[in-house]
Amino acid sequence: MISYDNLAKDINIMFDDQADLPLRFKGMYIETSDKQMILVSKYIRSATEKKCVLAEEIGHFHKTVGNIVDQQIIDNKKQEETARRWAYEKLVPLEGIISASKAGVKNRFELADHLDIIEDFLDEAIEFYRRKYGLLLNFDEKYVIYFDPLGVIEYF
Repeated sequence: MISYDNLAKDINIMFDDQADLPLRFKGMYIETSDKQMILVSKYIRSATEKKCVLAEEIGHFHKTVGNIVDQQIIDNKKQEETARRWAYEKLVPLEGIISASKAGVKNRFELADHLDIIEDFLDEAIEFYRRKYGLLLNFDEKYVIYFDPLGVIEYF
């Protein structure tokens, strides 16, 4: 599990997690010719949700270009999804699902708590993995991760 502080250290740009953004925006990545900045809304009360939003905005820093605010444009939607995928893989790594299973985690609520993410983010990440890999994935020649229903089996 990666902490909020360590996630923020992963980037070498300015960020403000108390930004006065319009309510429809939880976060925003801004890049100009001389500056890059991540803004996270001050209206998000939960530190756990702030971490999920920050991860997505860092995904924009790494993976997207240009102004993609208008989500009616197909290319912008694709870039938004690319940033989210980066965040899912960062905060919900397959190894994290396996370690949670080994730690005795029994359901999605406990898994979200174990990974220190919000449940909606976990559900979206699991759906991303299900679309990417199908219903199950043989992982590291030692595990089978089932995405629907969610579970992990370890080979002998």
